[in-house]
Amino acid sequence: MYARKGYELVKDLANGEKGQLQPFNEDLFNQVVDQCTQHYLELQALIRKMHEESVDVRETRNADHYGALIHHLSLIRNKRCLMAYVHNRAEIIQSFAWKVGLELLELPEEVQEKLSPSEKNYFGKHSAALQSYMAEVGIDLNVDMVPPKDPYIKVRVLDDMGEGILLSDKTANLARHSMHFLKRTDAEQYIARGLMEELTG
Repeated sequence: MYARKGYELVKDLANGEKGQLQPFNEDLFNQVVDQCTQHYLELQALIRKMHEESVDVRETRNADHYGALIHHLSLIRNKRCLMAYVHNRAEIIQSFAWKVGLELLELPEEVQEKLSPSEKNYFGKHSAALQSYMAEVGIDLNVDMVPPKDPYIKVRVLDDMGEGILLSDKTANLARHSMHFLKRTDAEQYIARGLMEELTG
């Protein structure tokens, strides 16, 4: 059935948990692209045939007209499904820059494995644009929008991160289960990546 693959692609996206990425379905994506190409070729062939038969394409309502219409509508539907798939994944990828960090290497390995090469390239360019803007205006947009009561917070390290980790005002040995009193701006990126937790109370 025409546009069935496009429907399957969108369904694959919808089946995922909101805000979470499924692995990029390259095989199905390429099948939809191939279907678009086939619909386009069939559409062009039918229009050429009608011109060769000196048929008024705008006024005639014959089998060729309706065949061309079906291919045209199927092509548009598939393109919309492709756009929806890419757009929704791009929005999730953009959110990683705020939740996890602006460097590709900061993304957890299980997330990187779900990205296509073009999505990795997109994340890099999106992050570079954000970094360039923040450098130009002199504001770090990754910190809390609401000013915290205290610029320092107490944290516990959840995973061994090694010695000599460079922070904004010092270096630290961030061994697993160790506790530290850090600047909120230093700790937030590690908290977002699940490497630290804030201790309250």
